[in-house]
Amino acid sequence: MDNFINEPIDTASLPRFEEVKLNPLQSSYYKVILFNIAVRYLIAGIVAGCALYFVEGTTQAYWYIALVLYIVLLLFSLFISRISFKNKGFAYRTHDVIYRSGAIAISTVIVPYNRVQHVALHEGWLSRRLGLARVEIFTAGGDSSDVKIPGLDKEHAESIKQLLMGKVLNIQEQHEE
Repeated sequence: MDNFINEPIDTASLPRFEEVKLNPLQSSYYKVILFNIAVRYLIAGIVAGCALYFVEGTTQAYWYIALVLYIVLLLFSLFISRISFKNKGFAYRTHDVIYRSGAIAISTVIVPYNRVQHVALHEGWLSRRLGLARVEIFTAGGDSSDVKIPGLDKEHAESIKQLLMGKVLNIQEQHEE
């Protein structure tokens, strides 16, 4: 035990992930986001309209208040979704994958390749029509994916999946040796 060394690390000299140039999502993915918002607000509008219609004593003032509130919430959702879309980005580096997302609070997830257990490719109905796919990266110890990168061109997503699976297999082979 005399040869044990535990030197301190100068954290100021570590590479900064914030300096990595992230790739944006495909611009057509914003159509998927808008479609999802439209469906949610259509359902919410129908439910709220039925609720107001069948409640006795509902005056015209309630309808105006509900309409104004509905429009304000819709505009706020559109505003936040646009900010969120612009903040999303990803990068693949030699040893890890980076994914950034969020509108109000920005979240950055960095997953080292040696932690990746499985990679999946998913296409929703509208995404498939737009030629888009989502790559999901799973690490050990969880039942759901750790990173979901949506809004990728399908061919690019398939290439990313192959790249990641190649890295995972190389790492597993190195550990077996």
